[in-house]
Amino acid sequence: MNDDMPWVNLTQEEVEELRNKKHELTEYGKDKIREMMRNQEPYPDAMFDEAERREKSNRVLQRYNDFHNLETSGLPHGTPITPEHMQAMTLQCMVDALECENMNVEYNVIVIEDIEDLIVRLYQQGDEFLERVRKLKNE
Repeated sequence: MNDDMPWVNLTQEEVEELRNKKHELTEYGKDKIREMMRNQEPYPDAMFDEAERREKSNRVLQRYNDFHNLETSGLPHGTPITPEHMQAMTLQCMVDALECENMNVEYNVIVIEDIEDLIVRLYQQGDEFLERVRKLKNE
């Protein structure tokens, strides 16, 4: 008997029985899923709106990081020459990220909520980095 493939030694009747049981289990599973779907309450629109907002926020933050990293990577030691250069590059990266997010629409006004959301996300990103450094330092 082959322990790696025990089904090789099954009789035709045993194979047929297993197929029938598989079919029964599959039908049982489909019935249970249908029942759960019928009893499920529809998701409120607010959940989809919030998920869409989070997804947009993540995209803008990632684009901002990509633009910023590209801009600073060519500088001496990866840093701007003056704080004013850093501020200007940061603002340009923000505008680039938000323009990229709205590429398929006419875009000449930046919504303050988008800027505020990016600021919050950058603070969160900075806080998460500091927390990782603290943990590594303590280890």
